[in-house]
Amino acid sequence: MNRRIIISVIALSLICGFALAQRPRGGGKQHVLGQRYSEIPKNTQDLSGRFTFARIRYIDLSSCYYRYDPTIIGDGGLPWSHDYPIAGRHLMKIMAELSKADVTLDVDEPIFTFDDPQLFKYPYAYLCEIGCMYLDDKELAGLREYVLRGGFLLIDDFRSQGEFYNLQRQLKQALPEYEMKKLDLSHPIFNCFFSIKTLDVNPIYGPSYAPEFWGLMDKDGQLVTIINYNYDVSDYWQFSDNPFRPIEETNDAYKFGVNYIMYALTH
Repeated sequence: MNRRIIISVIALSLICGFALAQRPRGGGKQHVLGQRYSEIPKNTQDLSGRFTFARIRYIDLSSCYYRYDPTIIGDGGLPWSHDYPIAGRHLMKIMAELSKADVTLDVDEPIFTFDDPQLFKYPYAYLCEIGCMYLDDKELAGLREYVLRGGFLLIDDFRSQGEFYNLQRQLKQALPEYEMKKLDLSHPIFNCFFSIKTLDVNPIYGPSYAPEFWGLMDKDGQLVTIINYNYDVSDYWQFSDNPFRPIEETNDAYKFGVNYIMYALTH
């Protein structure tokens, strides 16, 4: 059985136990999929003994002009928390099925700010909705330290030139000697486990927002951060248990996710 079919079978096998919902897009009535908390969930256990990816949150939300519910962690709530925690749980199930990696299963990913020293225990981190992100000096210093220590970042779920420039500006502040470059299909990250055939994926935000894949490179050309511009790979992970989502698009999203992790662990 080839890997393409395996992913289809696994994705279909995840159709259980979760509520089916549509991710809110733009205006109109919102269907919120999230968990209500009075505060950010505490990291009550050290999960670093197995592969576990961390989620990054940013503190300053004053530039987040669009509507969100500050009491919700997940869709409809704090921007950095979108797709939490289901997307991460689904991806870890896929990793466990497709590899011999010792991964953490059935646990929500831990949440850290860049200036939390506990973040350094986790070599892979996820950051999303950076359009309104504003990192203070301590967070910028933590971002720099995380990358210099060998941490790998996936930056996902944002769109438009304005949001791209906001990310570019802050990465340049933290890592001025690093360079953002647009990636093509020849880059090893797209071939290190699955051989991804095309980067022309579905424009999830609409036809005006063509997905692009960018990387942050050190002076030797080593990729330290993968950037999904105009794309939201974790949205597909989150809703992979929804039988009305196209299976091919879900497969593609899992291939990206697995490749990103495998590249980070082997480079």
